Amino acid sequence: MDKTRNNAAWFLVVPVVLLVAFSAIIPLMTVVNYSVQDIFGPGQGVFVGTEWFEQVLQDDRLQAALGRQLIFSFCVLLIEIPLGVLVALCMPARGWAVSVTLVVLALPLLIPWNVVGTIWQIFARPDIGLAGVLINRLGIDYNYTGDPFDAWITVLVMDVWHWTSLVALLGYAGLRSIPDAFYQAARIDGASRWAVFRYIQLPKMMGVLLIAVLLRFMDSFMIYTEPFVLTGGGPGNATTFLSQELTKMAVGQFDLGPAAAFSIIYFLIILLFSWLFYTVITNLGKADAS
Repeated sequence: MDKTRNNAAWFLVVPVVLLVAFSAIIPLMTVVNYSVQDIFGPGQGVFVGTEWFEQVLQDDRLQAALGRQLIFSFCVLLIEIPLGVLVALCMPARGWAVSVTLVVLALPLLIPWNVVGTIWQIFARPDIGLAGVLINRLGIDYNYTGDPFDAWITVLVMDVWHWTSLVALLGYAGLRSIPDAFYQAARIDGASRWAVFRYIQLPKMMGVLLIAVLLRFMDSFMIYTEPFVLTGGGPGNATTFLSQELTKMAVGQFDLGPAAAFSIIYFLIILLFSWLFYTVITNLGKADAS
């Protein structure tokens, strides 16, 4: 029996394709075009090939920013993913406390990024900030405006405070999707709390944890507003990340060619690490399932 095909669904896809082309593909092609040219003015450019890419890759300042960025992003993942899972495991499973907990966890996520930087700029000040004054009264010499290590730790703690809730909410959603039959079978078998987590909860959370890892890595690797407001990239270049270097190059110095090449390399680095995380976590999930 022949089945008639209804192609009307394509009319729903066309607006999406046009929107993606307008918002992503066309700007990307513009950046690619700028990355291989030396721009002198509107309509005035000379083809330079890979010259800007070579210049960016050999820039010591950008290499240092890349190192700081990688260390920061991996510290974020090492802290926020386990901490978010722990918070999700401690959250109530039912009752009125569930709603209260979800609202409290969602509050940091609702605060705009520039406001987060301003909050921590005041909160961590060593002279009037609640946290800064308390730390100094404990006998610890803390001043994020003058000490590079203190500034680094402050930016890291700020990011953990801001985004751990996202990991916790995703992990909680994964936990709530596990049928009660799994827990009943574990109780019958006398499984320990660790065994329940290792063989029931963690495998079922792999999907949402993959989303959490990818989201947190991409966002932390592109962080700009919070450290810019909090420290301005200082003291020195201690908290100057790739996004700030790119903005300085494109907007401050107006070097469109190198900035375009830099942005493409930036994009490829994020794409590479996201693919690696996806591959590793997917393979771990398959291993646990087998």
